[in-house]
Amino acid sequence: MLRPARVLPVAAIAASLAMTTFFAASSASAAGANYVALGDSYSAGVGAGSYLSDSGSCKRSTNAYAYLWKNAHAPSSFRFVACSGARTGDVLNNQISALSSSTTLVSITIGGNDAGFGDTMKTCVLSSDSDCLNAVNSGENYARNTLPGQLDRVYDAIHAKAPRAHVVVLGYPHLYKVGGSCIFGIGDTKRAAIDKAADTLDEVIAKRAADHGFAFGDVRGIFAGHEICGSSTAWLHSTTLPVDESYHPKAAGQSGGYLPVFSRS
Repeated sequence: MLRPARVLPVAAIAASLAMTTFFAASSASAAGANYVALGDSYSAGVGAGSYLSDSGSCKRSTNAYAYLWKNAHAPSSFRFVACSGARTGDVLNNQISALSSSTTLVSITIGGNDAGFGDTMKTCVLSSDSDCLNAVNSGENYARNTLPGQLDRVYDAIHAKAPRAHVVVLGYPHLYKVGGSCIFGIGDTKRAAIDKAADTLDEVIAKRAADHGFAFGDVRGIFAGHEICGSSTAWLHSTTLPVDESYHPKAAGQSGGYLPVFSRS
């Protein structure tokens, strides 16, 4: 059965759950939150540098939006379990256990790896336009037909483990500014197809989040102009070393893009 959407902003979690007198959303009220950050590399902060030594190959960054929010608001508790490469099954098997009935705030990005984001980007960078378009179409078909059920299982598990939590599901940005300033790299046919795939993925994620009563944080607008080939400072890596940081937000993308969207969702 679908649940009604929660509408409390992130900063009001503690005020709504723990205080007897209403206060406007503020960092003081956020201090009462029990926050768990789930998800994949976009939540872990891959590409943002400053990785926590105990996170290993998960590459959790102190520049990730979740860690930045924690530093700004000093919640009562903070569990940071997002991990590079995570799929929906990894969240269920390795991350959900961080939640409890006392959890009041949850953030997550998930679904891109299930839909084959990494393989699609590899094909688009190394192969022909037609191969790229075929890979994108395959990923979009997966997102429309298979991913919804996988997201439902994750979202159901989050609600079951943390029934009082305000859950913010964040989406993925467009990677490229089509018709932008890049001279080298892939062409606009591929760039447009990759951005279209992000739209499809975000639409599926937003619908499933809404149907479970979760907030959806759409980052596409705030990243506009900061994509690869954009006219402003790029918030996303193009092909880079280490390779796993390619096509991920830089520290500026976490602080300037993901953090404000999360904070107001």
